[in-house]
Amino acid sequence: MAKLYFKYGVMGSSKTAQALITKFNYEERGMNVWLIKPHIDNRDGEGVLRSRIGLEAKAYELDADEDVYQSYLELKQKVDVIIIDECQFLTEAHVNQLAMIVIEYDIPVLCFGLRTDFRTKMFPGSKRLLEIADSITEIKTICSCGKKATVNVRKDKDGKIITEGEQIVIGGNDTYTAMCYQCLIEGIKKQKH
Repeated sequence: MAKLYFKYGVMGSSKTAQALITKFNYEERGMNVWLIKPHIDNRDGEGVLRSRIGLEAKAYELDADEDVYQSYLELKQKVDVIIIDECQFLTEAHVNQLAMIVIEYDIPVLCFGLRTDFRTKMFPGSKRLLEIADSITEIKTICSCGKKATVNVRKDKDGKIITEGEQIVIGGNDTYTAMCYQCLIEGIKKQKH
């Protein structure tokens, strides 16, 4: 019985690497993978999914207004599993459509992404996945203090913590860092003094 999976973690927790390793594992067994990333994620270039450790693969780019269920029906090849990276950028409709693929076609869908933004607020795709996913797993990493990192902190070019602005700003290690909530609060307090 196929499931809708949500595997979430903060920036730098190896989500993309794990998505690509999972893809490799399926393909090594002769199975067909539909690898997807939301079109808005242009950090690694068009149609490319790349991890910080250097793994990469070509990925289908899903548009914000696209019906992923319909796109699945129009595929010319058999699909054994769907793997999606940066799933926080999915819409609620996308998540509902993916759930229907799981239910109606018994195809597992594995979603990798962030739970919250730099303001510690939920992304729409992540919120919907937390509401309906059959399996939810946290991919853990640590803060510089040694505690479990739980928040994605956006920083400006001078290293100051940013607490306001657009929810989505595509970036990597130069823009974001993972921290525990305590270090975030202490960092914000230090900046105010």
